[in-house]
Amino acid sequence: MLTKETIYEALKTVIDPEVGFDIVNLGLIYDARIEGTHVEVDMTLSTRGCPLHELLKQWAKEAVEKLPEVLTCNINIVWEPAWNITMASKEVKKALA
Repeated sequence: MLTKETIYEALKTVIDPEVGFDIVNLGLIYDARIEGTHVEVDMTLSTRGCPLHELLKQWAKEAVEKLPEVLTCNINIVWEPAWNITMASKEVKKALA
């Protein structure tokens, strides 16, 4: 059964190569909604000028669409609230401190 947790687990496979952590533990994923076989993901980036903007978005889409219950996925890049390090997991904060 497809759940928000399943989607987040799939998104944990997407690693930001600039920092070496996954986008979920970095705090870049704000929400995921399931609409039948379609998934909507709200995510942000650490900066508006992120050079990996399109790649991270594509990798996130591909990770979710690998789930057998998902036919399509849309990744919405949002800027509010603005990302900051306090949104990251304890492990990421410790490593980047």
